[in-house]
Amino acid sequence: MMRPRAFARVRWWLATLIMAWLVGAPRAALAQAFDAHEAGWEGTKVLVDLARAELGDARVDATNRLDWHALSPADALLILRPELAPDADEISAFLRAGGRVAVLDDFGASDRLLGGAPYHIKRVPAPRAPLYALRGNPNLALAEPVTEMAAGRRGGVHPVVADVTRIVTNHPTGLTHPDLTTVLRIRASGEPDVALAVAGQVGKGRLFAMGDPSAVINLMLRYPGNKAFAIGLIRYLVEDDPAWGARGGRLFVLTNRFKEVGVFGASNGAERELKEWARSLRQEVQKVSGDGLPKHVALALAVLSGTALLLWVLSSSARGYEHPLPRYAAGVPLLAQGGAAGRLAVLSAPTTHRALVLLEQRDALEEHVALRLGMSARPSGKDLLDALAREPAIEPRALDELRRLLALVARVETAVAAGAPVRVSQADLDRASRLTRELSAALGVERPPA
Repeated sequence: MMRPRAFARVRWWLATLIMAWLVGAPRAALAQAFDAHEAGWEGTKVLVDLARAELGDARVDATNRLDWHALSPADALLILRPELAPDADEISAFLRAGGRVAVLDDFGASDRLLGGAPYHIKRVPAPRAPLYALRGNPNLALAEPVTEMAAGRRGGVHPVVADVTRIVTNHPTGLTHPDLTTVLRIRASGEPDVALAVAGQVGKGRLFAMGDPSAVINLMLRYPGNKAFAIGLIRYLVEDDPAWGARGGRLFVLTNRFKEVGVFGASNGAERELKEWARSLRQEVQKVSGDGLPKHVALALAVLSGTALLLWVLSSSARGYEHPLPRYAAGVPLLAQGGAAGRLAVLSAPTTHRALVLLEQRDALEEHVALRLGMSARPSGKDLLDALAREPAIEPRALDELRRLLALVARVETAVAAGAPVRVSQADLDRASRLTRELSAALGVERPPA
C-alpha cells in the first residue's frame, strides 16, 4: 500500500512536469496570409512598402496592436481580413471625429462590424458567370470602376480608382449597401452585377469597404490595375481636404488577429478601463467560439484529466477495505423486528408522525387505568371518565384535562382513518405524557408508562 507522503510526492512531480512542458512547449512560427511583414506571395509587405513610399516611414505603422487612445482624428486605419471583429463603438467614434477607415475583407470577422447599424453593408456571393475574368477563371473575376452620376449626368469615377481600368480579384465576395457609393463592381453575364467596393462619408470621416483583401497581396500587386488601386486607396485615406486642410496623419495597417487597447478620445480613466475590460471579454469569447480552445490548453487539460484519473485509480486500488458482513449474518434491524422492540423503534423514528405517538399514549393510558380499576381491556371514553370520577384520589382538574385529551385523540383518529392531514404538536404529546403519569400515580400504579 502506497503511503500518503508517497502520493504527495507523485502529485508534485507530475505537476512540475506538466508546468515545464507548458512553459517549454515549442510554438509554431508560421507565416500568415496578409501579414504586413511577410514578403511571400500571400503577404502584404509590398502594400506597406507602397504606403511608405507615398507617405514616408514615420507616417506608416504596420502593427498588430492598435491603441485607440493614441489615435487622432487625422489618422487612418487600413484593416485587412480581421480574425476578430473590430470594436464597433471605437470605429464609429473615430469616424465621427474625422478619422478614415478602410476594411478589406471577404470571409473574416468584419461582417459583425459592417453588417449592423449604422453601416448595413452585407456580404453577397460574387457572380458565378462574371463577364470578364483572368484566363476565363470565374474565381479571378475582373472588377472595374463605377462611373458616378451627378444631376442625371455621367461624371467621373471615385478618387480611389481614378487611375484604374480593371483590377484582378481573387475569390472575392460582393457587397450590398443602402446608400453608399459603389466604387468597384463585377459585371456579370445573365445575372445582376455585384458591387465589390463601396465608400461614403460617416460623420466627418470616410469609410471604405471592399470584399476582396487578396487583391492587394504581394502576388496580386504585380498587376498594374491592382497596384494603382492600392496607391489610390492609400492616398484616399490620408489626403487633405477642404474641411481639414493639411491632415498629416498616420496610416495604421492592421491584419489578421490584432489587439485593441485604449479608448478613443476618452478622458475618464474609469470609463476607459471599463470599455477595455468589455472589449477583452468580447474578443476572448470570439476566439473560443471561432477557434475552440488553444491546442496547448486542450492538451494540458487532457493531461491533467488523465493524471487525475491515474491518481484516483492508484489511490483506490491501494486503499484497504474491511470485509463486508454477509447479509445472512447481520442482525435484524429494530424496525424489522416484531413485539415491543419493533413497535418502540417505529414510534421513536424521526419520520413517524406525532399522531401515531399520541394514539399510542391514549392506548397505554386506557390499559393502565382499566387494569387498575378492573374494567374491560378497552373501555370507552365515557366509561373511563365515569370510573375515574368515582375515585376520590382523582382531582377534577385531571378529569377535565383527560376529557380534552380524549376529544383531541378522537379528532386525530378520525383524520388518520380518513387519510386527511392532521397537526399534533409536541406540547400535545407532553400534556398526554404528564397526564398519564399523574393518573397512574393517583391510582397507585407502581411503574407509570413513559
